[in-house]
Amino acid sequence: MSDKKLKLVLCWHMHQPEYRDMHSGEFKLPWTYLHVIKDYVDMVAHLEAVPAAKAVVNFAPILLEQIEDYSNQVSAYLHDRITIKDPLLAALVEPSLSADPERRLKLLRDCKKANRERQIERYPAFRKLIDMADWLQGHQDGINYVNAQFVTDILVWYHLAWMGETVKLSDNRVIRLIEKGSGFSLHDRIEIVEIIGDLLSKVIYRYKALARKGRIELSVTPYAHPIMPLMLDIDSALEAMPGAALPALDQYPGGEERVYWHLRKGVATFRHFFGFEPQGCWPSEGSVSTRTLEILSDFGFRWAASGGNVLHNSMHASGIGEMASVHRPFKMEATDIACFFRDDGLSDLIGFEYSKWHADDAVADLIQHLENIAHYDSQTPLVSIIMDGENAWEYFPDNGYHFLSALYKRLSEHPHIELTTFSEYLDSAAAQVMLLPKLVAGSWVYGTFSTWIGDADKNCGWDMLGDVKTAFDRALINGRLTEQQLAAAQTQLGVCEGSDWFWWFGDYNPGEAVSDFEKQYRLNLSNLYRLLGEEPPPYLALSFTQGSGSPAMGGAMRRGNQI
Repeated sequence: MSDKKLKLVLCWHMHQPEYRDMHSGEFKLPWTYLHVIKDYVDMVAHLEAVPAAKAVVNFAPILLEQIEDYSNQVSAYLHDRITIKDPLLAALVEPSLSADPERRLKLLRDCKKANRERQIERYPAFRKLIDMADWLQGHQDGINYVNAQFVTDILVWYHLAWMGETVKLSDNRVIRLIEKGSGFSLHDRIEIVEIIGDLLSKVIYRYKALARKGRIELSVTPYAHPIMPLMLDIDSALEAMPGAALPALDQYPGGEERVYWHLRKGVATFRHFFGFEPQGCWPSEGSVSTRTLEILSDFGFRWAASGGNVLHNSMHASGIGEMASVHRPFKMEATDIACFFRDDGLSDLIGFEYSKWHADDAVADLIQHLENIAHYDSQTPLVSIIMDGENAWEYFPDNGYHFLSALYKRLSEHPHIELTTFSEYLDSAAAQVMLLPKLVAGSWVYGTFSTWIGDADKNCGWDMLGDVKTAFDRALINGRLTEQQLAAAQTQLGVCEGSDWFWWFGDYNPGEAVSDFEKQYRLNLSNLYRLLGEEPPPYLALSFTQGSGSPAMGGAMRRGNQI
């Protein structure tokens, strides 16, 4: 290799949708706190452990709010014994677990939602409990003979299995509980909640501290993670999917105003937690269009990012083929924002392949690919590896501990690879931003919007969203909402506009996962109608997706590499 240094940005997107029933405050699904204790704490610990490492960490604002809510609830329980509004987490501290068979069966089902090979099989005591739970589900009367200790033990093991590897290696309380293995007491259960409370209360500050030291760049996503290009123009889906079937909804009513609302609230939420304005934006799902980039530029962002297939489609449409390197940012004419594009191949190696490799071999292979890029690129390349910061690691041994440790260490020591951030790159003398004549709207998934629109169930979801937005606009025109009611309705509408609901709709996804998210979506829409003073339409009482078992209108693996 020559003396030039390849610039490498590792960008981790931290994202969970709104799992709360905004009316009752109850968390309907536990994934936010589980990913905090497993992934968000591990990811920051790896960065803390290697002072020379750098990365971009992107947060969805609605995730930050949920982490804060969980932290406050756990603190309120520990200090004042105020009930926690998450059924799974609250079960940990029930003095006497309910003897109701249905309740116990639900707890057992919930405690099976983990990676079988990496989280369950790793611990023989946990595996034995899960095997028994499987047997019980196949025998109708079996649950009547299960004692409270069995349910207690499986509940404790579930939370131990979800603990981050850095926590398991450093927290003596966790080490002791794993060694104990069975017969867990109420004291043990409360101790786990204390551990969870510690992790929740400190995790955001740990990222903030790294950002203050200049060791990471923090960026933001629009507030509730909406697909901005589709809100601006539903027909933008046709740019990469000509002939796709679209919803009956011609345009999302007032879409541009809603995009600005998500951006304003997203930046305000980011500022609340971190104390400064973000320079960059990962548009939800890497979804971009010409108008989206214009708005982000007008909003003052210096950079955005998207998927590599979006760039390939755009280069082809611009008539420049593959002549220009994908390993540098581009900009649209009349905008000031630089758009970086994900190296899909390298990102997907981490997301889907390296979990099957020995960690040292995987890191060596990645570095070899980077060295090849540097060798064949006549300029100084900027490689963007952008991926979900949470879901991939449960497929790796020990939550990716060995891979991530080796990754940061070897990259930071490599003489011809320089870890950097998007903003730092733009400030450097090596920065080269090329002009892109035409942008084909798309996302990080296939360079299209097929994950969120075009399927019968997804289109139905958009039509339902259009209905409630029309009701929202009607309430505004009639002036029947107080200022407080309007603020609540705005936020509830934002939740309904999130991308995750549409991701899960579709008959190619497992029925249980589809059902969970489809129910949450209908709850979100129903809550908004009630905030507007209207009765929800009857169709919201019924499932509308094939994936959740409905015979009616037609439609996720757990998001293994979601970004």
